[in-house]
Amino acid sequence: MAVTGADADAIRVGARRAAVLPTTGSRRPLGTDAVALEGGLLAAWQERNRARTIPHAIASMATAGNLDDLRAAVDGPGERPVPRYPFLDTDVYKTLEGVAYEIGRGTATAEMRAFVDEATDVLERVQAADGYIGSYAQRLGSDREPWSDLAWGHELYNLGHLIQAAVADSRQGGDGRLLAVARRFADAAVREFGPGGREEVCGHPEVEMALVELHRETGERAYLDLASAFVERRGHGTVATRIFPAEYFQDAHPFREMPAVTGHAVRMAYLAAGATDVATETGDADLLAASVRLFDDAVRTRLYVTGGLGSRHSDEAIGDAYELPSERSYSETCAAIAVMQWAWRLFLATGEPRFLDTHETVLFNAYAVGLSADGTGFFYDNPLQRRPDHHAQSGAETEGELMRRPWFTCPCCPPNIVRWMSELQDHVSVQDGDDLVIAHPAGCVIRTDAIDVRVTTDYPWDGAVRVEVLRASGAESGIVIRRPGWCHSATAVLQGADGSSAEVGAEADDRWIRATRAWAAGDALVVELDMPVRALGSHPHLDATRGALAVVRGPVVFALEQEDAGAPVDDLLLDPRDLAEARTVPLPLAAPWGPASGAADPASGV
Repeated sequence: MAVTGADADAIRVGARRAAVLPTTGSRRPLGTDAVALEGGLLAAWQERNRARTIPHAIASMATAGNLDDLRAAVDGPGERPVPRYPFLDTDVYKTLEGVAYEIGRGTATAEMRAFVDEATDVLERVQAADGYIGSYAQRLGSDREPWSDLAWGHELYNLGHLIQAAVADSRQGGDGRLLAVARRFADAAVREFGPGGREEVCGHPEVEMALVELHRETGERAYLDLASAFVERRGHGTVATRIFPAEYFQDAHPFREMPAVTGHAVRMAYLAAGATDVATETGDADLLAASVRLFDDAVRTRLYVTGGLGSRHSDEAIGDAYELPSERSYSETCAAIAVMQWAWRLFLATGEPRFLDTHETVLFNAYAVGLSADGTGFFYDNPLQRRPDHHAQSGAETEGELMRRPWFTCPCCPPNIVRWMSELQDHVSVQDGDDLVIAHPAGCVIRTDAIDVRVTTDYPWDGAVRVEVLRASGAESGIVIRRPGWCHSATAVLQGADGSSAEVGAEADDRWIRATRAWAAGDALVVELDMPVRALGSHPHLDATRGALAVVRGPVVFALEQEDAGAPVDDLLLDPRDLAEARTVPLPLAAPWGPASGAADPASGV
């Protein structure tokens, strides 16, 4: 059933311009029309992205010739060789998605707007009569028919990123041209793989969550049905190859029956995010339960303390349970983004704060480390320990280098960083009925129909969070702040505009700090999250880091740096007598370790 008219308008109330807009449930993400980051770490990251990383990405693609590859599909190759990889079109799409949010905020430069116009012009010209777009296959002509290599052709993966760029463009006030291009390509996929078509799947999941979002944006049911079909078809060995087994493609077991996360890390998390979207839109409780089960297993046994996913350079793959070596960690930057996409969708579907805990851990660690301080250098893989000879031992594309690169031959991570930085405001807060829920403390202004607030905080470096009411409708509503799982003590005070002051309950077992009243301008909710330094030891099954400790404060995992310090750190010792606090955590041998058993920390790797 298509969602149209008044129903579609109602869906978008309070969440008109966010990247993910479920049409079911009570939680509505607040996007660029409601949230403006200011005066904090996320705002600084986003401004760096606008000022440095996006221009760097546009210039790097101009040098690499991404748009030239697309032009060559219609104008002839000239001297240009066939692109090395069939998925390089997505570098353009991911950057377009990031730029869309700058346009929506009114912060885009003339260069950014010109990039959008040029890319859209090229895509309109290169699009085949049936809607297909793919510089790789179109350049090869009769030697490579479209849709002829689903294992490695990446056409549906490419489509997914095009859709996400187009939906972002549409929601951020675009002229509709890019959305029309994406819909023509999506319609081609529906004809090829929908009812009466080929019952196959792409070797790289991603299109599933994009198709669901296209359904949410347009109301066209065929897109949701195709996304659901792709989730259900996977797991029957249709894309296994001679070199890569079915597990690499998440094709050994149907998603509902997967015993654990497996295979290529980015593929796995993208598939799970898409399955969660399908479950949310269709009301499929069993599919959602499978996603939750797999996520919990990943957090408990396969995520690093930083939130990184993927412990093997070979196949960029997830390892066995507790296979988490620090110096051989892969933890691809794209995998970090994929885990955050999965975690955010699970939070929207369930309302459970533990998914936000993981999202936060990844954001400030596994994701943050992938970009240099100046915004123009990138890590592809992110080991927790980099040995001087690490580059010589890696067989990966990135060679495991010790220093960040300005770009890659396989540059999937840099433009992925671009789009995620541009969308950070979408993950700060949600509207849940009459409650304004602050999922992640961040300096920002949030405007809703009922209330406008300014959040002031130096989080994650400090646990003080002040939410001041700027405007209120007079109706009773709630301001709700997540208490992170690592925070065992918090205080909350309601300061009235009239000078009154009252404590708000913030019990240790309550994951939400809530204040409900008829607010007035000048009222404030002031929260202090206790943020002690913690020394985390490894799970007893994790043999690679026995005898090692991770030093953590709040959500931030600290690193010992030697590359620019001139001092080796391998022999550094941490004297337990110097710790401010020591706690003994009982470990029944029959019980699992991790958040499900009430362990001290939600991160599983340490």
